Amino acid sequence: MGITGSYRWASAAVLTLALLVTTGCTSGSDSPAEPTAPPTAPVAAARVCAEPPAGPAAAPPGAVTVDPAVVNDLAAKTRNSPPHTTFWLAPGTHTLEPDRYAQVMTKEGDTYLGAPGAVLDGRKTNNYAFSGTAPDVTIRYLTVQGFVAPHDEGVVNHDMADGWVIEHATIQGNSGAGLMAGARQQVRASCLRDNGQYGMNAYKTGDSIKGLLVEGNEITGNNTDDWERRQPGCGCTGGVKFWAVDGADIRGNWVHDNRGTGLWADNDNNDFLIENNVLEANDGAALIYETSYNAVIRNNTVRRNNWVEGRRHAADGDDFPHAAVYLSEAGGEPRVPARTDRIEIYRNTLEDNWSGITLWENADRFCNSPANTSTGYCTLLVKDPGRCVKPAIDTPPLYSDCRWKTQRVDIHDNRFALDTSVVKCTVDCGRMAVLSNYGTYPDWSPYMGKRVAEAITLKQDNRWHDNVYRGPWTFVADDPGRPLDSGQWQGTPYRQDTGSTFATTKAGG
Repeated sequence: MGITGSYRWASAAVLTLALLVTTGCTSGSDSPAEPTAPPTAPVAAARVCAEPPAGPAAAPPGAVTVDPAVVNDLAAKTRNSPPHTTFWLAPGTHTLEPDRYAQVMTKEGDTYLGAPGAVLDGRKTNNYAFSGTAPDVTIRYLTVQGFVAPHDEGVVNHDMADGWVIEHATIQGNSGAGLMAGARQQVRASCLRDNGQYGMNAYKTGDSIKGLLVEGNEITGNNTDDWERRQPGCGCTGGVKFWAVDGADIRGNWVHDNRGTGLWADNDNNDFLIENNVLEANDGAALIYETSYNAVIRNNTVRRNNWVEGRRHAADGDDFPHAAVYLSEAGGEPRVPARTDRIEIYRNTLEDNWSGITLWENADRFCNSPANTSTGYCTLLVKDPGRCVKPAIDTPPLYSDCRWKTQRVDIHDNRFALDTSVVKCTVDCGRMAVLSNYGTYPDWSPYMGKRVAEAITLKQDNRWHDNVYRGPWTFVADDPGRPLDSGQWQGTPYRQDTGSTFATTKAGG
């Protein structure tokens, strides 16, 4: 479920747009000329938090006015109004009753509009802001802050209702997740910042989430409660965490300075389009795609990520290739319907991160294995983990279908730049990797030994090609302690990065 769990058996629509200029490393005097980078679309940052757009200064016709001077006015008027009511929250700080379970129980089609300066404040007393299973609720131009949702729960759309629209909202300074998600949810042009666990936790109890849109948001400073340290290996933090989401468009967001991972798709996600985002300065990986399927990752700017966690692992003597983009037991699968049957990573710029892209597959992690940190879950090809036992797992189709595979990953036309003087590192910070561990556990596993390591490296159609490298990059294909240079990486037996160009500079050059 978390990065630690994934490899621990081894020896993770009004926007103010400001163009972020991508800069390269300076060439040393003894270096070859700068190669031409692949074409990439300009990527803009959704600078929403600093200047959020103002809501309507007066109540729209037919709207119910909510008075901030009256405690619990919003919850009471929602309760006493029919579905499909529009509520206009007047300027000022709105509060609920001083009870942890006081909350706004929404009704189908309700709309909540914040006037300029309208804030719904939980005062570190109320657990939840907007709850209930009613679909098609809209929240616009409202600041929601100061709520104290428990761990793994959320403040807005607490009950994961479907069809909600959250737009031009600021959800900040809450415990737990600022926002939960349901099917067809749209989160646009909003500021999700400084929440205790997640900006958004895209999880729906007992079901998958279909048709999720996350567009043009600023997602920053989340995981203020530092849950990965409080519960090591929990895999329970991120700017946004996605669980069993089938169909998601994640585009045009600025995901930065989160404590931990920026975007993390974990456990049977499928059919993601991740494009035109700026992912930068997150303590951990910019993006993790884990035990999941079929994604297009393109035209993103990824820079200065994983400095904190990468440096900490290196200081601890951990030689695992922790990277800015980390695929763990995730790959393309034609039998799972999606817009692509691969994981395609192309036309991205990765600059001055702690390492680049790691493709990993834990040989001991499969359905019904004690080493599967997603306890009780199985692949999308086998619904019942109980089928993945001896002797059936020893032969087709279960031998293949009982494990998540890092396969059919196509990495091309990207630009990878590293200046070690910027990252302030000398070793283990400029690596590309494709590897697995030696299978050892449990004793009935059919994946013992080098079977998985040989498959991910040589047999599962994982390819780098036509990329541009700038800086002192090394490559890992079997053993993290045995880095390869570009010639070895391109040569037999790996034959990676055909058509790619390499311009090595001096460290710090």
